[in-house]
Amino acid sequence: MAFTMHSHSGQFCPGHAKDQLEDIIKHAISMGYTTMGLTEHMPRTSLEDLYPEELDDPEASLAALLPRHAAYLEEARRLQAKYASQLHILIGFEGEFPRAGYGALVASLAADPRVDYFVGSLHHIGAVPVDYDGAYYARAVAAAGTEEAAHARYYDQQHAMLTALRPRVVGHFDLVRLLSSAPARDVRAEWPAVWARVARNLAVVAAYGGWLECNTSALRKGLAEPYPGRQIAEEWIRLGGKFTLSDDSHGIAQVGTNYARALDFLEGLGVTSLWTLQRDPHPGVEGGQKAKLVEKEVSLESVRAVVSKW
Repeated sequence: MAFTMHSHSGQFCPGHAKDQLEDIIKHAISMGYTTMGLTEHMPRTSLEDLYPEELDDPEASLAALLPRHAAYLEEARRLQAKYASQLHILIGFEGEFPRAGYGALVASLAADPRVDYFVGSLHHIGAVPVDYDGAYYARAVAAAGTEEAAHARYYDQQHAMLTALRPRVVGHFDLVRLLSSAPARDVRAEWPAVWARVARNLAVVAAYGGWLECNTSALRKGLAEPYPGRQIAEEWIRLGGKFTLSDDSHGIAQVGTNYARALDFLEGLGVTSLWTLQRDPHPGVEGGQKAKLVEKEVSLESVRAVVSKW
């Protein structure tokens, strides 16, 4: 069975994603997906948190975010019902944590009975995005003083997010390496203080029972390994941690991208199973109550059986 726990559409993530959400769902069905987590970006609440493509008219961009999120949840619920016999659709969102104050907003959004889960992600060091482009990454490094200090700040901020929110799925754990000067750096050997923070954060997630996603977007962006890279993945396995699987697609063309490479990577680490969720009831909610979520183990081979046909 093929699945993703992290996906986006151009309909609800305009600017850097493509395609209507329903068209993406239909494409996923055609590829043999059986479960799909919808996780559009959460709304932000401050002008300083807007991305460059939103700055032509910042006030209008900011004002559109909350209504867009509300429209997304309604459309997701409609599509969940429409395609219930073909695809197990989970409704979620991707969290942001540019500052501690976002914790309350994430928790409020997650309390909506239509929302099954959220992906706990970090895209910032301080309030500076680290995956947008090299110039923004350089700003984050300059503010910290050194690249090592910037990465330490990233994992400290991630720790604050993890302890405040305890996300079931942790998104692209080591996103900070995307634009770094040496994405394959041996962090444990070269930056031991950073590695101590990495190990601390992994232990936090393991302690509360969260999952790390094996996120293939790193591969389509030119990295040699998915998120998290091998060193972190090995430590996660040592802690007994579980992986889920995500394409982090931003349109039809990215659905399932590099899954075969991700499966090879995981198999090389000795991973034999991935994890996803099933909701009960499916679709919909009853009496304003959240659906019950059941953890489902999926063999690597069952995913490969679908991926091998692409």
